[in-house]
Amino acid sequence: MRVVNAGPQVGVQRLAKAQQFADAANLVLDLAEEAEDVGDAFVTLAVHAGIAAADAICIAQLRRYSRGENHQEAVALLGEADAARAAPLSRLLQLKTKAGYSPESVSAKDRTAASRAMKTLLASARRVNGR
Repeated sequence: MRVVNAGPQVGVQRLAKAQQFADAANLVLDLAEEAEDVGDAFVTLAVHAGIAAADAICIAQLRRYSRGENHQEAVALLGEADAARAAPLSRLLQLKTKAGYSPESVSAKDRTAASRAMKTLLASARRVNGR
């Protein structure tokens, strides 16, 4: 597992990035005539928001975060920091390939799941970072 030590300032920076991605995801939906027209973009941005939020949680709780290519390692590390948040991150990462690389578009159910997971991770990241 590739893990990087980090202090609270890095956690705050990762939280800020998480919020930027979440804001962009929501803006994409708001500007679209139909949600399904931008579903893949929304989910991809939600995934990035969730990853950054998970990093912020890990930094606040463990003073380290995952920087490797294997996303399951990030899920495992988040599980050490906050076991209840590993499942939402895992769900987002499952949607990453479908949204970003598959010819098949994400479904309304996928968009809803991504939105919930993103919001859950962001709320936890804000809480543990005192924001």
